[in-house]
Amino acid sequence: MLLSLSIWLPIVSGLILLALGRDDQAKTVRWLALVAAIASFAVTLPLITGFKVDTAAMQFVENFYWIERFNIHYHLGVDGISMWFVPLTAFITIIVVLAAWEVIESRVNQYMGAFLVLSGLMVGVFSALDGMLFYVFFEATLIPMYIIIGVWGGPRRVYAAFKFFLYTLAGSLLMLIALLYLYLKSGGSFDIQTWHKLPLPLDAQTLLFFAFFAAFSVKVPMWPVHTWLPDAHVEAPTGGSVVLAAIMLKLGAYGFLRFSMPIAPDAAREYAWFIIALSLIAVVYIGLVALVQKDMKKLVAYSSIAHMGFVTLGFFIFNELGVSGALVQMISHGFVSGAMFLSIGVLYDRVHSREISAYGGVVNTMPKFAAFALLFAMANCGLPATGGFVGEWMVILGTVKYSFWLGAIAATALVFGAAYTLWMYKRVYFGAVTNDNVRGLTDINGREFLMLAVLAVAVLWMGVYPKPFTDVMHASVTELLKHVAMSKLQ
Repeated sequence: MLLSLSIWLPIVSGLILLALGRDDQAKTVRWLALVAAIASFAVTLPLITGFKVDTAAMQFVENFYWIERFNIHYHLGVDGISMWFVPLTAFITIIVVLAAWEVIESRVNQYMGAFLVLSGLMVGVFSALDGMLFYVFFEATLIPMYIIIGVWGGPRRVYAAFKFFLYTLAGSLLMLIALLYLYLKSGGSFDIQTWHKLPLPLDAQTLLFFAFFAAFSVKVPMWPVHTWLPDAHVEAPTGGSVVLAAIMLKLGAYGFLRFSMPIAPDAAREYAWFIIALSLIAVVYIGLVALVQKDMKKLVAYSSIAHMGFVTLGFFIFNELGVSGALVQMISHGFVSGAMFLSIGVLYDRVHSREISAYGGVVNTMPKFAAFALLFAMANCGLPATGGFVGEWMVILGTVKYSFWLGAIAATALVFGAAYTLWMYKRVYFGAVTNDNVRGLTDINGREFLMLAVLAVAVLWMGVYPKPFTDVMHASVTELLKHVAMSKLQ
């Protein structure tokens, strides 16, 4: 029941908040949302303490009929690949509720409710072991995020929300066709683990691989279908940007490991060069694009695309260092990118500008905040002893084992990452105070200090002691790579 609680506790809590419906109850709504978010995180903790690291089997499994006529099951479970994303999702939701505490003043119940519902749906994506259940959760996540961007976003929020929705929906329709094909091919089963064992010819695998690629590459997002992300980030409220970067991008990357590689292993090996090429373009080209941005949010949005390029690169070099490194990168990016967007949100709440040129000398008026921002900037650069380093380093080492020259190209991302992140930090935080906006700033309050401190601990913990994360994923990653290596056409 732990996974069901992790999914439905935030969803039901969110729906209750939506029903409250009046802004004069905003204070009560905020506390209820915080209690619901903390409770949702608390029910995920037994997943960590009770997880057996020495097996690749699914754990905490729940399985019973949902729609019996079509053999659709309510089938949940997590393995070493998916387990950490459940508590990560719940944790980020607490941060988002705290971030909106004083900033969102109208429709507070709808804002908090939308994030709680979204949290439950995303946990559902990471837990679903039935293909149709996965699809329902995967598509349903679009609705609350569409509302969050469209209602509480910036001046071009409607355009950004439509672009986000249409891009991600279009790719998913091809995935639905692939799921229905697998349902027929498996004799009427939507069980994902059954699909992993289907003996499919290469031409069928190729079509399935690219159908899944259409859905997951947009969600990651990979170059060249990444253009919706900067618009969505720039227009989204701070909480929307945090969840989008920290969790929603991971849904697409997770799909590659749960569907593309195990269901179409021969096609995955056949077209690995294609994914590797797109990933390296994202790492290098998007890093250069980030260098010329004038908007802080847009810069960090492009930075996210470059970092996610490491993830898809790590998956398709088919060695344990690469895949494990990519998974570690997904988790650490959740902490680091979330912290980066929160830091921008702290400044935006005070100055109401995201332009780098509107700042300068922030360290003089907000020294505590500038210290946190420096830590997160260093983690975004991939500084050793921070969470941003471990995953990228593992992927680079794995890529060097695969091909020295590809590893060398991937390593340039560390240079570009340092360049655009430190260039932004220098212009925003260092130097003399150059305008009245910065001169009038006040340092972070207790609530802001708490959420940034918790994220700082997470970033440092992952950087100094990543063993709990790598231990959990080891058995499942090994089993997945063995399955891909032993594919039928080898």
